[in-house]
Amino acid sequence: MRAVSTWSLHRTLGRFVAPDSGALGGPCRAGAAEPGGLALLELPAALRAHGYDTLRICHFHLPARTPAYLASLRAALQDAGITLDALLVDDGDLTGDHAEATEAWMAGWLADAAALGAARVRLMVGAAAPTPEVIRESAGRLARLAATQPDVRVVIENWTGVLQDADSVLALLDASDGAVGLLIDLGNWRGPNRFAELARIAPRAETCHAKCHFTGGAPEVEEFQRALAILREAGYTGPLALIYDGADDDEWGNLERVAAVVRSSLPGSVPAYSVLQKT
Repeated sequence: MRAVSTWSLHRTLGRFVAPDSGALGGPCRAGAAEPGGLALLELPAALRAHGYDTLRICHFHLPARTPAYLASLRAALQDAGITLDALLVDDGDLTGDHAEATEAWMAGWLADAAALGAARVRLMVGAAAPTPEVIRESAGRLARLAATQPDVRVVIENWTGVLQDADSVLALLDASDGAVGLLIDLGNWRGPNRFAELARIAPRAETCHAKCHFTGGAPEVEEFQRALAILREAGYTGPLALIYDGADDDEWGNLERVAAVVRSSLPGSVPAYSVLQKT
């Protein structure tokens, strides 16, 4: 498998962000689209031409959500022989004043993921502090969402807010009683105890974002290798997604540098990797 996310192709897609992609209306990300970007319906054929066979789609890259458009996109993926690994829903807060509305909004995206044939959906949890009540209520909402589309696996990602540390991640996974899985991101946590925290959640990970930060145009190799070693020691064998986190516009060249570190650190141990880029 050779996979890519639309996030890695954000510039190729003209930095497009759907104007109604926010959970509460409006766009979910700032920035203006650039002319001449590749249409999402044209992306599957372009991916195949570049040797890819698997895709992850950021929700805000969908210009429309009508049944006709979703059917056209699914057909374009099938025609090009591209598997849709995941829909990444990059907005929504299940812990705030609009939790009920957000849950309904996310249910709509789960339905879209099913219509597109996605294997999984990554959902946001929220910005609240991880109190026992917040953990319990969030797990309940996520479990209800997962039940709406049993063929689409719901995963969460260690990030800020509710999922700011290992204790909160593990507590939410336990509270969901198996209804929700974990996407581990190796670079989201940047505190002094980040490696110890990653080591605690790595055994529960089903999929991974292998984020490599760049400083001064060079990858932070030692930091990245240390994080990858945590995966190896945990016996991780799931999909591995590369994320280039740097300012250099040579996205593909720098992603190859990240991939080289992964290949040297995890030889033969990871069956697949996706390529993503932070812009």
